[in-house]
Amino acid sequence: MRYFLDRIYMTAAWTSAFTILAIAILISAQIFLNFATRVFGLPLPSTIPSYADFSGFMLAAATFLAMPYTFRSGGHIKVSLVTARLPRKARLWAEIISLCGAAFLTSFAVYYIWVLVAESIHFNDLSTGTVPIPLWIPQSVMGIGMSLLCVAVIDSLVQTIARGEPVITASEEV
Repeated sequence: MRYFLDRIYMTAAWTSAFTILAIAILISAQIFLNFATRVFGLPLPSTIPSYADFSGFMLAAATFLAMPYTFRSGGHIKVSLVTARLPRKARLWAEIISLCGAAFLTSFAVYYIWVLVAESIHFNDLSTGTVPIPLWIPQSVMGIGMSLLCVAVIDSLVQTIARGEPVITASEEV
């Protein structure tokens, strides 16, 4: 199970990385088209329709898909001013309570993101750009990323309880 979950987190992270690359390619193509038509007068369209919408949707996807891997690898900011001074047992309990709170909050967010997706499908919500995109598509990617983050938090909680020590260690704690 550990290998399976780690592969899922890594797949989401790589998907996020390729999405960032797609944003860079899209924006670069827009800049090239704008430059080519204005400076050289080439008979090309000067704008990629809805490129700002597409890049925004891809940025949201990249952000949410990167969160589970970042969380599990200790990349999120962890403030340990108080917990670093606690005894080992109290530090473990603080970690467990924090993970329980994070599990609750991410579960709450997952529920409402999927409610938003269902409403977007029900009302046939479309983006307002030149190219109308059904909003449930980028919202679903956001829901997948948040769902994976919720799984990662619960996974970390279960592992922390089973091991009796925190499983997420950041290289640099504040």
